[in-house]
Amino acid sequence: MHKTQSTQQVDLSLKELSLSDQSPHIPGNCACLPLRENRLVCVEYPAVIQNLDRALESLGGEHNMSKTYANPNRRLELRLRPQDPFCHSLCGNRLDSSNLLLRVRRRVRKSDPTDVQIQTEILGIIVTTYKFQGMADFQCLAVHPENGSKMSLYDRIVLTRPESQDFFEQPLPYFLPPAIFSRLDTPIDYFYRPDVTHKITAYIHADAGPHKNFIGLNRARRPHNAIFVTFLDSVPNECLEMAKVNWLRVCMKENDHRAEQQIKEMFERRPIWSRNAVRANIDMHPDKLKLLLPLVAYYMVTGPWRSLWVRLGYDPRKSTESKHYQMLDFRIRCSTKHGYSVGDVLVKPKRSSLSYTLPNTFNKTVPRKQSIERIQTRSYAVVSFAQESAYIFREGMVPPHRQMFYQLCDLHVDSIQRVVNANKGLEKKCDERDGWCVVGTTDQLRDIISECIQKVVRSKKNKTYAEDEPGGALDETKEEEEVEFQLSEGSENEMETDMQEYM
Repeated sequence: MHKTQSTQQVDLSLKELSLSDQSPHIPGNCACLPLRENRLVCVEYPAVIQNLDRALESLGGEHNMSKTYANPNRRLELRLRPQDPFCHSLCGNRLDSSNLLLRVRRRVRKSDPTDVQIQTEILGIIVTTYKFQGMADFQCLAVHPENGSKMSLYDRIVLTRPESQDFFEQPLPYFLPPAIFSRLDTPIDYFYRPDVTHKITAYIHADAGPHKNFIGLNRARRPHNAIFVTFLDSVPNECLEMAKVNWLRVCMKENDHRAEQQIKEMFERRPIWSRNAVRANIDMHPDKLKLLLPLVAYYMVTGPWRSLWVRLGYDPRKSTESKHYQMLDFRIRCSTKHGYSVGDVLVKPKRSSLSYTLPNTFNKTVPRKQSIERIQTRSYAVVSFAQESAYIFREGMVPPHRQMFYQLCDLHVDSIQRVVNANKGLEKKCDERDGWCVVGTTDQLRDIISECIQKVVRSKKNKTYAEDEPGGALDETKEEEEVEFQLSEGSENEMETDMQEYM
């Protein structure tokens, strides 16, 4: 990024720039330079650069470097063999800096070596520096030992152009790269001693059986404050004692007491809620909401109310009214047989196998993680609420994510409600898949929602074509025109997220 020049001046001593013994006295050893406010990024390349283009290629090119810089948590990857798909990268850490980039020119007159002119210019301020402080990962070359020499397998296993069937049927030696390489790229001293934290944990849970996690192979489990209930389990009437203790520890302000009373009233009015629905109806920080929910509700893991929070003491399997609160797992169908393709519904998926990044390429320490102490002193003037579209579906809208978890009462479509109430007053048995609804209702509801989305996509496409061709003739070159839908930030799997936060 470049900005306009500033009028600030910097006094810079140039004594240290005199490296020649033949000219110990340089006329004028100070300079007053204008300070430019150009914000620059520095990459400390861990090698001698002789070809700048090859150095940029090893860093992924300017496009990849820009994407890395845009994400503060990403580490800059350096591949010493960029053309090798089996090359493991070095990772550079992103550090804040306040350095100056100088351009110094030293001119010496040939006829008079004592006549030296030094020109110094400040090109900008280096605010971010990438340093490669770790070691290179293990490297695995696609070679095979044969007759005392190494035979390369790249031409046989790496596709560079379309090949015939004979290419895939040719005999090859086994090449099985390791599934896992090093987890860390910085050396640590590990003396194979039990962790003190795990010793204490093992002592506390001695009555629950032997504690086998002595050397910390996995992270310690989070405090188990939520109650998980399957479709066949009994319903708890009270929360865990530790859930009360943790909430009292962070309930410090009047807003917290008001939020506690509000969420109790919400569950009295409606006994079953999804987390997105709660977030959209209450003004509360997500970290505190995570501690408050186990105080008033338990979490259903399986059955028609899975991934939902149910009021303590309420058993949805015994009340037919809970039919309206059942969960519908809906996923957008993107194929030509449904009338639209992936390009027509611009909804970003949660993860993509085409852009997978290794865990060690992310620096999890930036930004700093939330803590209870920081939550207590933090102002809640600005809170990111969940959008209404995160849990409600209406006719004429497109879901924000490819996978959605809807409650039947939040599907505001007349045809859907008619299917849900088809057996109203005739419910006899609660099914583990369809609940109190008629068997097969879940599939019918998914078809109806898909039809609604199909109508919206077609109307948007027709409107786009009409605007492009006022005369009515469709231009075939515009068929791939992108429909203006708001891109989502990525789908969030509620069930998986909730369980991982409380385990």
